[in-house]
Amino acid sequence: MAMLTGFGIFLLAASMPGTQAQVVQMDYSKSGFVGSQVELRCTFANSNPPVKISQVTWQKFLNGTKQNVAIANPTMGVSVLPPFKDRVTFKNPAVRYSTPSLEDTTITFSGLRLSDEAAYICEYATFPAGNRENQVNLTVYAQPMTRLTLTSPTIVARSRATGKMTVATCLSANGKPPSVITWDTRLKGEATFQETRNTNGTVTVRSNYLVVPSRETHRQKLTCIVTYRNERISDSVTLNVQYEPDVTIEGFDGNWYLNRQDVQLTCKADANPQVTVYQWKLLNGSMPTNVEIRNNTLFFKGPVTYELAGTYVCDATNNIGTRSGMVEVNVTEFPNIPPPSEREIPAEERSSGAAIGGAVGGVVLLGVAAVLLFVFLRRRQRTFKGDYSTKKHVFGNGYSKAGGLPPHPPLPQNLQYPEDSDDEKKPAPVGGPGGFEGSDRDFDPDAEDLKRPYFTVDEGESRDFDERTLAFQYDPEHEIADDMVSQTDGSVISKKEWYV
Repeated sequence: MAMLTGFGIFLLAASMPGTQAQVVQMDYSKSGFVGSQVELRCTFANSNPPVKISQVTWQKFLNGTKQNVAIANPTMGVSVLPPFKDRVTFKNPAVRYSTPSLEDTTITFSGLRLSDEAAYICEYATFPAGNRENQVNLTVYAQPMTRLTLTSPTIVARSRATGKMTVATCLSANGKPPSVITWDTRLKGEATFQETRNTNGTVTVRSNYLVVPSRETHRQKLTCIVTYRNERISDSVTLNVQYEPDVTIEGFDGNWYLNRQDVQLTCKADANPQVTVYQWKLLNGSMPTNVEIRNNTLFFKGPVTYELAGTYVCDATNNIGTRSGMVEVNVTEFPNIPPPSEREIPAEERSSGAAIGGAVGGVVLLGVAAVLLFVFLRRRQRTFKGDYSTKKHVFGNGYSKAGGLPPHPPLPQNLQYPEDSDDEKKPAPVGGPGGFEGSDRDFDPDAEDLKRPYFTVDEGESRDFDERTLAFQYDPEHEIADDMVSQTDGSVISKKEWYV
């Protein structure tokens, strides 16, 4: 009979009734950090009836080459080969018994090294099924070393600096996988990045931050953020920038006048490090005789005189350099009193003035409203020694003597108006010659001198033109008595009333 190979035995066992194929069970991948510990699981699912396990072998598979790591043999026992001897053990103690149980041959890796990263094969040799194997991929990570440093403890800002310089460096060294570096700062600068791959498989990332050192960059905060996998590491530094003094002179308010007392000038300097020496001088002249110099302040004793006028210069010096400030002092004969509009009004006076102004404005507004209401009511009902309703008849041409226009033709002296009523307004009967009622004379509608418009307008209905009633009647014009005066509304009053 021909000899059966291991593969043929496996097919025979799988085809036999009541049997089950053998499977080596492992994880697809595992990972750990350098120096840490990791377990590589390997178990054997045996058949029923079970096959005999003759040996279990762990191998490292890298770049197409296999290297034995550990062996478990029922007869020979357990063996771990260099360089894994001190770092690899079988997790299940039963593997090391004199009659070992080899269904679970999980191994434990301690003190992981970057060189341990590879694929690991767990191979079972069985009888009569033959060899069964599986593999797991082991990844080894390296936690980077992160450091943020200043280029130097102190950075000097030169007045003639022409470009940016590196002020801080953020380093993430020997990481696997490489880190990502970002910066968080209010400084206007520029970041550079560089990656270096090391021989052991790690990567070093370096980032420099460049700015133009100045007064504005002093005491500014720089934060470096290193993102490694899902972890964020941050570190911060504060810039210490040294710069020359920035000098100003305070004390002259533009109002130094003769005999003013207690004036002084103070030299203010923003510098890092602090100013060590202040020097005063007066351009085109010598210092006044009544001045006292105390470090950065000039005290002028006694009253102000014309001798104090001139250009004062203060030189401030620190370890970086010397800068100057100056002020032009003018002396006037009299105080310069600004107009009220330019004076600074205290907040209390402004608030009280606003309150008073608001009250006065309210009273004036109420007064104007009252006057307008009074005029409006007077115009609705205007009268001479009594009320005259605007619903009275309008009769005549409306010209009055007072207006300087031609007088109205004379009307009967006894022309009367009836009281107001809701009925259509008509002239009251006029007795005597020329009256409308009881007159026997013929009426000539074509007579030109008799044509005089007469109409009634109800003021309450004046807005509705459809309801306005216009009635034209004609009546001979009558002369107005000498003691009567016609009004613009068509009425007449006596001269006695007119001139009252």
